Amino acid sequence: MEAQYRAIIADEFRNCVLNTIRRLDNAETYRPFHAALLSDEALFWSRFERSFSTSFGQRVIEEISKVVALAGGATEASRQKQTEIRIDSGIDAAINAHMNSLRAGSSAHSWDVTVAEISRAPRTGVLVTHHVISDLWWVKDGINNFMSIKTVKPNIDQTAVAKQDMLRLLFADPTCRVYFGLYYNPYGEDRTTYAHNPPMGIFNFRADPVVLIGRDYWDTLGGEGTYDIVLEIAQEVGADTRARLQDLY
Repeated sequence: MEAQYRAIIADEFRNCVLNTIRRLDNAETYRPFHAALLSDEALFWSRFERSFSTSFGQRVIEEISKVVALAGGATEASRQKQTEIRIDSGIDAAINAHMNSLRAGSSAHSWDVTVAEISRAPRTGVLVTHHVISDLWWVKDGINNFMSIKTVKPNIDQTAVAKQDMLRLLFADPTCRVYFGLYYNPYGEDRTTYAHNPPMGIFNFRADPVVLIGRDYWDTLGGEGTYDIVLEIAQEVGADTRARLQDLY
């Protein structure tokens, strides 16, 4: 990865930690029962981790992911991309029926089988319009890529909305690529170990090619080996940020 991209990613990691420190300095929280049951040190680190995770898992990961896509050869990339799409109402109805069946408890087919089933829906010739917001969009080799980036333990509602949007984007532009991304696997390196059950009725998290977890997420954005590079940058920054944190409490 080129030095300019590494520097931007390092700054994002570093600033996330420093901004968390500044927020804690200015946002004391009165929690009498926590204070009665826990030590001051435990309370401090609990507040720090919660504040850090909130900001890191939202804007910071999206921004780093955008930079990684550009470093990996994307000609354009942006966060929170708004796309207006138009699809046949017959296809739209089939997508809605699929999502409703999943929410009612039906077993999810593989992504490829789902797409094939929806594609067989009768067309009406009437187009419907939707506005889709993608957490990350990038263009590489002339192909539009859209990704919904979620927390590593997403709830079923977030997952269902993301899948519906992904299907609409794909049927509006069959040449595009759509992804559901978790930037790390909290259960280990291998995606087959993923074990957060609530959203598993929406996707097959262990096999669907559009679900990217951990290494697959970063290597899809930036090319093979990108996961290791991003983790290396975080470790380099961590040498400094860990030292700063030791002086806090």
